[in-house]
Amino acid sequence: MQRRLIEEAANVVIGHADELTALDQAIGDADHGLNMRRGAMAVLERLDELAVKPLPDALIAAGQTLVMKVGGASGPLYGTLLMTLGKSLPVSPSRDELAQALGAAVAAVKKIGRSDVGQKTMLDVLGPVHEELASDGPALLDRLRERSAAAADATIPMKAIKGRASFLGERSIGHMDPGARSSSLMIAAVCTVMEE
Repeated sequence: MQRRLIEEAANVVIGHADELTALDQAIGDADHGLNMRRGAMAVLERLDELAVKPLPDALIAAGQTLVMKVGGASGPLYGTLLMTLGKSLPVSPSRDELAQALGAAVAAVKKIGRSDVGQKTMLDVLGPVHEELASDGPALLDRLRERSAAAADATIPMKAIKGRASFLGERSIGHMDPGARSSSLMIAAVCTVMEE
């Protein structure tokens, strides 16, 4: 399953790279899709190696790869997310342990990005997904997928407070945040693999 998780998360980014670039052209510097595709391809190049590591070690190694290979803010942010997840997770996590680890990872992304939920960033997806993961109830994977997609959509009417989009002020309103979109795509891919 670990191989499939890495493969699907990377492939969904590669498959949507043009869309992510177009989103970033509207409010950023048009490199999110290209940078994320470069990082995803670098992770796939290490797939055989990552697939045999324990899950925490694989996440840390994938995060280190993103920090090294992805330009812009995305490499450090996504790299920090994965490395913190890896450092916080046991080898076979329960849902509660996964929720705690994601909470630690979201906090690390907030710290390194000096940002928070509500500022039109990837945190606007990661924060709500963490809340959903921490809540009880049936159909968790469907809820996570739906919450992440709705959270990405919810960035459209937001005014950007952080990142390059913040330079646009009011003109950032009306566009989905590319980091929120890439986050929601990868979350959906992980949910699909977990259903198999």
